Amino acid sequence: MRFSPLNPSKPNHKNSIKLIATPLPLNVSNKAKCHHKNIGFTIVELMVTIAIAAIIITIALPSMGDFITRMRVDGEISQLNRLVLTARNSAISMEQDVTVCPLVNGACTNNWSNELSAFIDEDGDGAFNNDDRLLKVKAATTAGDSITYVGQNNVTFAPTGTLSSVASTFLYCPSSDKTLGRSVILSISGRSYVSSDSNGDGRDQDRAGANVVCP
Repeated sequence: MRFSPLNPSKPNHKNSIKLIATPLPLNVSNKAKCHHKNIGFTIVELMVTIAIAAIIITIALPSMGDFITRMRVDGEISQLNRLVLTARNSAISMEQDVTVCPLVNGACTNNWSNELSAFIDEDGDGAFNNDDRLLKVKAATTAGDSITYVGQNNVTFAPTGTLSSVASTFLYCPSSDKTLGRSVILSISGRSYVSSDSNGDGRDQDRAGANVVCP
């Protein structure tokens, strides 16, 4: 059997070998090292983040404190006004005198920051006893705040809804910021008016437009 030599000028494509370059797989450990380099913060980045957070907290804390105080004052003023409204409406509907005052052992006192009671003084002795009817109670103030009702130790509504006592003003003063004080004004007709910030200066004004001033 004869073998004819291959013609070098005419390569046999059937017998030629093709070399295909394939990428070598990346070493797993190298992948982990590359990935590890992109995780976490540098010390400089961490310090910058902490500094920014501290600045934001410093700016936000005073505003948050004012917000909490305002919410507490608003809640107390709302409760106080509801107590007064309940007393007046009860006097009209039941056609009897109704008294609001801070009670200590059944007697009215001048400490309006204590628990306040609205009651029907059945025997007309100016005190609360077993013959009288309790209508509503408001809890004492908290956080060192104070309530005053100048010159009076009680508020009494007649069956007509008018005041049997002298007209005056409830003044609520928060201990943390006296400029955030609010008031409930009682007229001789028995109607109550809650102060508001009518000029947008951040402080409440009374019906005459004067700022509510805490002592």
